[in-house]
Amino acid sequence: MQEVELDKLFNPKLAWESLPVVLEGLPLTIAISFIGMAIGLVLGFFLSLGRTSSSIFLRWPSRLYISFMRGTPILVFLFILYFGFPFIGITLSAFTAAIIGFGLNSAAYIAEIIRASLGSVSKGQWESSRALGFSKWQTLWHIIVPQAVRVAMPPLTNVFLDIVKATSLAAVISVPEMIQKAQTVIGRTADSMTLYLLVAFIYWPLCVLIATFQEYLERRFDFYKK
Repeated sequence: MQEVELDKLFNPKLAWESLPVVLEGLPLTIAISFIGMAIGLVLGFFLSLGRTSSSIFLRWPSRLYISFMRGTPILVFLFILYFGFPFIGITLSAFTAAIIGFGLNSAAYIAEIIRASLGSVSKGQWESSRALGFSKWQTLWHIIVPQAVRVAMPPLTNVFLDIVKATSLAAVISVPEMIQKAQTVIGRTADSMTLYLLVAFIYWPLCVLIATFQEYLERRFDFYKK
């Protein structure tokens, strides 16, 4: 009786047979995660500079964008980009809508991380650089950013992990990532528990690998603490 119950919870034979189908969605999961994170890093960096700018025309739009994006669900933007934009004459593929959505949303969180990380570097570093004749941008790129990277690494990795896991939401706009592939098998076998657990077992080692790489990068940047 116990064996029957366990079989209902997770069917190893079905999981093994379905693994190649579900893994077909892994490349898209990885692509959306990396491209979305790259967009978020670039936009987030400039948002963080705008957020701390002395100009009200840069500071308040940046604050408004960050507040709005952090206060609204990413799923809403996926729907807007994929289902809403065609009404104004802009049609995006599901993949394009996903990377733009995740990029724009993650930028708000990344901007706050970068702002805090840059602010954690002693103001004396700026003053010393100015005394040595460095320009503001030279100081930022060559002195402040390398030290801030070490501080920003753990929270940025957390944002990346959130993006990786949130890519499962892209299934709702028909991106053929792992959840969407699993749902295809579920429609044929009606065993949702096995397939969703299988997807979880794929996401888990993927996220562990990313966290391990974060620890490696932290050790590489440890010399900035000395």
